Amino acid sequence: MITPNFLFRKIFAVDSILKLSFIGLITSLAFAMFDTVWALYIDSFVGSAVIVGFIAAFLTLVSFVSNFLLIPLVEKSDKAKLYSFSLFVIFVSFIIFVFVKSVVVFILLSTLFTVFNALRITSYGLIVKDNSEKRKLSRNEGVVYTFLNISWVVGPLVAGFLLFYGFYFVFLASAFVMFLAMVGFHLTAMSDLNNIRSRTDNNFFKNFKQFFRSKDRVLAYILRGGQQFWWSFIYIFMPLYIIDQGIGVRWVGYFLFAIAVPLILTEYYFAKSAGEHGFRKIFVSGFGLISLCAFASFFVGNIFIVMAILVFASFGVAMLEPVTEAYFFDILRGKQDSHFYGPFNTSLYVSGLLARLMAAVILIFLPFEYLFVFFGLVMLGFGLMSLKTKKVIESRRG
Repeated sequence: MITPNFLFRKIFAVDSILKLSFIGLITSLAFAMFDTVWALYIDSFVGSAVIVGFIAAFLTLVSFVSNFLLIPLVEKSDKAKLYSFSLFVIFVSFIIFVFVKSVVVFILLSTLFTVFNALRITSYGLIVKDNSEKRKLSRNEGVVYTFLNISWVVGPLVAGFLLFYGFYFVFLASAFVMFLAMVGFHLTAMSDLNNIRSRTDNNFFKNFKQFFRSKDRVLAYILRGGQQFWWSFIYIFMPLYIIDQGIGVRWVGYFLFAIAVPLILTEYYFAKSAGEHGFRKIFVSGFGLISLCAFASFFVGNIFIVMAILVFASFGVAMLEPVTEAYFFDILRGKQDSHFYGPFNTSLYVSGLLARLMAAVILIFLPFEYLFVFFGLVMLGFGLMSLKTKKVIESRRG
């Protein structure tokens, strides 16, 4: 007799990376829906865009600190169990958010949620790395990110529909999807017992200094932040620009939908190419293309042409997203991955925060169009820095 459980196990009777990619897609779908209404939810408590910004900044700081404090736990634990438990806590949090009425309870729950989300991201990335052959890591990262980006295309569309009934329905939908991810990951029966360290350092400041002591790690950290720097412009400032051009809010949705399409189509190809031919050319090409598109947008007055150019720039981002993470793992020595991967992820928070602050200051003194020049120059800077990356070719490894 064919049961639902039998069918589910058949679906998961595939390569480990495909299993993890599918789990990542489901999990990211929950977050894509959740993040769509997160700012609105915070605003329902505080009623001020300024305070929303302060809370978002506080949670960013929590994420940054958590990734360093969690190093001992990550090193001493089975990554699969950490990932499974973090999914459970996040699932419960989604449900509790529906019923929270107190600002104090909201802050406490949001802090706990942020810590376990940091644990989720770190443990998931390490599991992907540990289930990849050294010479296929870039390719596998390309597969994973392709699946993740599918969810970020679908998630906001689903959340937009559910938002008509209230953002609490979005939270419940996110909880349901997260429950499916929990069940799916449990059925994969994955374990990471071979990558546990018995000795680790619990000193936050020592771990902080140790990570930034290596020039190669610092460079990888900066390059990882480059893509988030660009996404801050696309997801925070471009929607404001589109609305200011008077073409209707629906075009924001069309634009953000189109932005993700090149990622889905080409990330696997670029990641595979980086593994076969090296990272440096991919880094330079990716940042160079984004920079060129940003500069071109400054000289174009038509908003529709500008949006088309920026969608084309996403091919540059597709060269970077999976490759920066693979490059970081490739330059590490020995068992450093579980010690340094969490801190490496903080580059996303730091660069995103810097991009928003710097762009906001520019807008105080100059018209919006000068943001194209600013981000073009920054992307060009990232491209020049990437010339200093180490020559690593995964396909030549054993």
